[in-house]
Amino acid sequence: MPMHICLDDIVLLRKPHPCGSYQWRVVRVGADIGLRCLKCNHRVLLPRRKFERSVKKIISHGGSEQLSNESSNSSQRGSGLQ
Repeated sequence: MPMHICLDDIVLLRKPHPCGSYQWRVVRVGADIGLRCLKCNHRVLLPRRKFERSVKKIISHGGSEQLSNESSNSSQRGSGLQ
């Protein structure tokens, strides 16, 4: 089963980037996962299978928080218009 990854998630990888950072932000989700290093802003593209093996921990979920906020805001906006 594929790992649940959203845009703007912060992940901790097993091996450090040459700049020394272990933390990456997810910038693309699909068959390939796009990552941006949080220290030097270098961008890499990994196949999903390789990405899932190299993830040690998901530090924060950026996409799920935005979705819940958007749905609560849209329900508030909809009730005010009627």
